[in-house]
Amino acid sequence: MLTDAPSLIDLNWQGAPQSEPLAWIKGEEGLIGFGEYARIQVQGSDRFAQARNWWQSKLREFEIHNNVHGSGTGPILFASFSFDESDPSYLVIPRVLVGRRGEKRWITWIGDEVEPALERLDPKPDPRKIEWSGTNGDLWRDRVSDLINRIKSGSVEKVVLARSLDGIASQPLDPRRILKLLHQHYPTTWSFLHTGLIGATPELLVRLSKSMITSRVLAGTIKRTGNDERDLSLAASLARSSKDLEEHEYAVRSVADAISPICSSINAPESPFVLHLANVMHLGTDVTGVLNDSANPPDILDALERLHPSAAVCGTPRDKAQEAIEEVEGAMRGRYAGPVGWIDIRMDGEFGIALRCGQIDESKSKIRIYAGCGIVAGSDPSEEYAESQAKLLPMRSALAAH
Repeated sequence: MLTDAPSLIDLNWQGAPQSEPLAWIKGEEGLIGFGEYARIQVQGSDRFAQARNWWQSKLREFEIHNNVHGSGTGPILFASFSFDESDPSYLVIPRVLVGRRGEKRWITWIGDEVEPALERLDPKPDPRKIEWSGTNGDLWRDRVSDLINRIKSGSVEKVVLARSLDGIASQPLDPRRILKLLHQHYPTTWSFLHTGLIGATPELLVRLSKSMITSRVLAGTIKRTGNDERDLSLAASLARSSKDLEEHEYAVRSVADAISPICSSINAPESPFVLHLANVMHLGTDVTGVLNDSANPPDILDALERLHPSAAVCGTPRDKAQEAIEEVEGAMRGRYAGPVGWIDIRMDGEFGIALRCGQIDESKSKIRIYAGCGIVAGSDPSEEYAESQAKLLPMRSALAAH
């Protein structure tokens, strides 16, 4: 157990001072991993099964001594899956892991060495100049109009259209500093870092703990003004917006339908709440369920395979929306909008959707950032473009300040 330890976001392992950590942190809770015991790249339609087989084969190599117990303790697999099956997904087992849940803190390490030495790391501000390029606004609005016409023709109900910007930095990017800024500015989101993929997502795709499954669905967005009175009025209008309620209903329905075959009961509230973030507000619904009690119970990878891609990042019906994305979007998403999170030895864990994020290249001189908007029949191209700008702001701000 750790006592009087700094925040997870400020920790570093002295045994690998230059390494980029793996992180999944919300507020003061979460996990951060250092070093690398093993990694693998998987891809294809069976990538979730490949991940399960590899993780379970690695677990058989360990003799585990766990004095803490509970979710997230013991060896952990950090995983970042691609949006599309044809792109690579990455699985990494860290050598040293530090976790916190409530007042409980713990450290896990692989090997016969004594407990690893940790230190406080506080990367200093060192702003970079970022030159941005990407799809211009007119072209992206034309793509939105194309999708609206497809939807009105009845070929599909909802499509999520992604937009990306490419940045070139004047100096190498510092993922630790970017992660800390995202964590400070968006403490109610899940800040993550995994092999160059970095972001702060408000959307929990799935949490599995002791047979209880939870998924936070966000769909329907409005930009905040910074004026509290005005924002309360905007929140009320968001909660009444037929366009946003329609978009949200598709997303909730897709999650409930996906997990119903593996659950004995499901609860999906009829009315969404409004989630207030630093820069935007979303319609949100927490869908919960209890897994079937069987001799071979489903695990978190079963849930991921059923849930991804949900209507919140793809559309409805899923197959028609995916076809439209491939035809209209114009670029591969990589791991944007894919599941990112962790799995423990009980096959429980947490996965968010990789949103409000960017992919740093190996040289650390380039980054591609992403945002996506749900397009339905009532969408307006200019409003969707403004929404995409708001969703790109967290990454652009963190990159400019770091």
